[in-house]
Amino acid sequence: MKLAAWAERLMGMNDVVWARHANPWSGWTRMATGLPLFSLAVWSRVWLGWGAVIAVVVAIAWIWFNPRAFAPPKNIDNWMSKGVYGERIYLEHKTELPAHHQRAALVLGWLTLPGIVIMTWGLWGLRWEGAVFGTALAMLPKIWFVDRMVWIFEDWQRAGRAVPGLPPELMQGADNV
Repeated sequence: MKLAAWAERLMGMNDVVWARHANPWSGWTRMATGLPLFSLAVWSRVWLGWGAVIAVVVAIAWIWFNPRAFAPPKNIDNWMSKGVYGERIYLEHKTELPAHHQRAALVLGWLTLPGIVIMTWGLWGLRWEGAVFGTALAMLPKIWFVDRMVWIFEDWQRAGRAVPGLPPELMQGADNV
């Protein structure tokens, strides 16, 4: 099973959860807090000892809960909502997408790896510079990935294709691409 599909199953993503995650508050709070909160939880072993395990569990629980924490958006005339629905298109119809989208998404996924390695090195060795820099470096390609997902969403819409899970009442809000 591919990593993205495995992660989607692990997160329990279904139509309802995807719709709620398309709320910009969900997307932005998850992007802004997910990896930094996880890094801080791992770092907290300095202060909490084995109690840091609880902090790590709370961070992981937040990452899982976040897509469920907000109501579905009233419209999707915003970058983050289009990015979330673009990611769903990418995950469900990857082979139908133009090669340039597939290649860019793959490269952006790989570009997170140096940040993750540096972050892990910083967290393991309690080097705050590595932890902070690595976390930021891992997040930048994710932001670029979301931007690519917006592009996929807009291309999909221009082609007149139905967006998976997008409620019909929000389709009008998506026509302005």
